[in-house]
Amino acid sequence: MSKAIYIATNENNSGKSILVLGLMSMVMYKTAKVGYYRPIIDNVEEGKQDNHLKTVLDYFKLNTLPEEAYAFTKSKFIALLNNNEKGKIFNKIIEKYKKLEEQYDFILVEGTDFSGEGSAVELNYNGLIAKNLGIPAIIVSKGVNKTQDRFVSDLKLAYDSFVKKNVEVVGLVANKIQEKNLELVASLLKKNFPEKLYNCVIPLIESLDHPSIKEVAAQINGKVLIGHDLMNNECANSTVGAMQLSNYITKLKNNCLVITPGDRADLILGALQANLSSNYPSVAGIILTGGLVPEPSIIKLIEGLQKVVPIVLVEEGTFETANKVGAVRSHIYAENEQKIQQAIQVFEKNFDFKKMEAQLVSVKSKDITPRMFQYNMIQRAKKIRKNIVLPEGNDDRILMAAAKLCATDILDLTILGKESEIKERIAFLEIELDLSKITIIDPLTSHHLPAFSEKLFELRKHKGLTINIARDLMEDPSYFGTMMVYKGMVDGMVAGATQTTKNTILPALQFIKTTPNASIVSSIFFMYLKDRVSIFGDCAINPNPNAEELAAIAISSAASAKAFGIEPKIAMLSYSSGSSGSGEDVERVKEATAIVKQRNPELNVEGPIQYDAAVDPEVGKKKMPNSEVAGQANVLIFPDLNTGNNTYKAVQRETGGLAIGPILQGLKKPVNDLSRGCNVDDIYNTVIITAIQAQGI
Repeated sequence: MSKAIYIATNENNSGKSILVLGLMSMVMYKTAKVGYYRPIIDNVEEGKQDNHLKTVLDYFKLNTLPEEAYAFTKSKFIALLNNNEKGKIFNKIIEKYKKLEEQYDFILVEGTDFSGEGSAVELNYNGLIAKNLGIPAIIVSKGVNKTQDRFVSDLKLAYDSFVKKNVEVVGLVANKIQEKNLELVASLLKKNFPEKLYNCVIPLIESLDHPSIKEVAAQINGKVLIGHDLMNNECANSTVGAMQLSNYITKLKNNCLVITPGDRADLILGALQANLSSNYPSVAGIILTGGLVPEPSIIKLIEGLQKVVPIVLVEEGTFETANKVGAVRSHIYAENEQKIQQAIQVFEKNFDFKKMEAQLVSVKSKDITPRMFQYNMIQRAKKIRKNIVLPEGNDDRILMAAAKLCATDILDLTILGKESEIKERIAFLEIELDLSKITIIDPLTSHHLPAFSEKLFELRKHKGLTINIARDLMEDPSYFGTMMVYKGMVDGMVAGATQTTKNTILPALQFIKTTPNASIVSSIFFMYLKDRVSIFGDCAINPNPNAEELAAIAISSAASAKAFGIEPKIAMLSYSSGSSGSGEDVERVKEATAIVKQRNPELNVEGPIQYDAAVDPEVGKKKMPNSEVAGQANVLIFPDLNTGNNTYKAVQRETGGLAIGPILQGLKKPVNDLSRGCNVDDIYNTVIITAIQAQGI
């Protein structure tokens, strides 16, 4: 079962609070620890709490502090958005969600309220948040003041927005539907949306839409004179008192709010008397306008009545006050337990939780987004602190990445190079890199150099290596760094920013060597695409792998995918899909696919298959309709180095995505290569991946 659900809407005043309260109540009967999270809340005055947070946290007595249950206020979110800091937005939203995920068995996530302008932007970012949290969604839409076509089009807009982002929509809720239209709306949902969706239709409950006197008073800045304990009274309507009492009392309706100047004692007392009379409707409360307080004798008379209503004083005039009252919208708040219980009862009466539960059980995580992947990597790296050596201390990108890594404080770094030159570059670049937090070693002057040279000679003398050549090689930072890994002085190495792949991995192949279960060393790239992370292999090491080697690359790549939280769906790429083509290269991919299935039958693998059929759902359905991989592949195995290397670079450049790697597979200890065209983020991510590999995944 999914560990969370995202409650979204496409408009303001949709009544999604009913769904939030109802689901919280139902889930708490079935799950021991239930959490609540709002990524973005409305702006609140200093010292006050967001109403949604307070209502849910207080009513359900959740053991969560308000500041733990949200990421941003709306104004802060918009400021970051305008400053093009999307990364900061999603990183914090994911980070806070993950902390709650560690504490609770199930989390209900509530989307934004659409309380201002920019509905299209809010809808888009609600979908992106659900996508980056990797959780399914329920979408709520209201039916008030809408035609059939408008209702369907509004809901379809929201549904399509989420689905296009690969968010699993498990249910649609039509809320505030008139009783006479309940069956009609249910049929509209079945007709216009996929059959698999759970559809729920909730009738319009007018009392839930009625604001309380407390809400009205807050919106109009009123001062409560009488009736503090009755502020939860519901206002079904309002009426302005300006005529004679005999005419005015005929205009009263049940649970009405009387708005009248404070000096109209006749209307005030008449409204209160009508409230006491069984012949007239009840009055919810009285608003006194103009800042006029009734005479003390009138106040004393009112206070002596057995049954009173809240009386609120405002400074504005009657007309302005009436307009403000008309604009007040109802909310459910913590102190109004009667309304909360009513909302839960309405929900339970109309919502089939068993059907929804079945939907949640069937939800499977699809793609993992780059933000999710990066967050998970950082958390993994934190678990066991590792030391990674960077041999190229003379490269500015290495130093800038080192500064970024030191700031996160998730691993230790050793940098090779002359300390004086490194300090000079740090000062020139004006980067904040605390040298007390890293180790700097110059291979040429290191006291380890003789012992390292002797060890290399010992390991390679059977290959004709002399002690003098061993010493010359060990002065090379890549050899020196690799020997540090070999001897356990550091846990892994990342190099290649200034040298070829061959120069980076040759020392590792010579004396770190492969694991017993790896027939070859291969490589993968983690491709950070727009809305997912894919794995490309092999794009750096093996020029023309045979079928056995191709199968080994696929199996190793699948293992790497699992190790980093990606459930592998493997595409063995070729220039044809299925049985549509023939030729030596196609047959080699067919044979490799068969070997993978034979050796690891639990793996989900398809081949031969073309790239478009592997990653595009529509093309995949057309070319290989019965495949479980087509259109969904996340581990793509290229038939040769020429194809793989060019493809990863083309995808990287054309999409603007990051390509992290090559990450080497099959070595006893992690040594990873960088592209000479790498940037600071490439280095940063590769070092973190190397630290995770060093944990023995």
